[in-house]
Amino acid sequence: MTRKIPEKWESSVKAVKAVQVAFDMDEKVQLAIRKQALEAGLSPSDQIRDILGLPTSKRPKRPRLTVSLAPADYEVLAKKYSLQPDQQLEIKKKLMDELINHVHIED
Repeated sequence: MTRKIPEKWESSVKAVKAVQVAFDMDEKVQLAIRKQALEAGLSPSDQIRDILGLPTSKRPKRPRLTVSLAPADYEVLAKKYSLQPDQQLEIKKKLMDELINHVHIED
């Protein structure tokens, strides 16, 4: 018996079959490609695809920065911001403020 894939997942089938390839290259090459991607408004992956002549997604990507925070990180940040570790939304707001202030200081 063949299972039918739900419609909302059909567009993900190709992505699931894709294989991620990691490149271990000189740091200067990696930095140059990352800079080119940033200047072109692309992800490093899309920049590599563009360099190689492969198609890229034309959907606009939501520009955002990410960081992974472990429970221990929330404890450190909670202490730093005088909050409780379970106040994750408030901690996130403080982090955003700190990053924004950091950029304004660097300008």
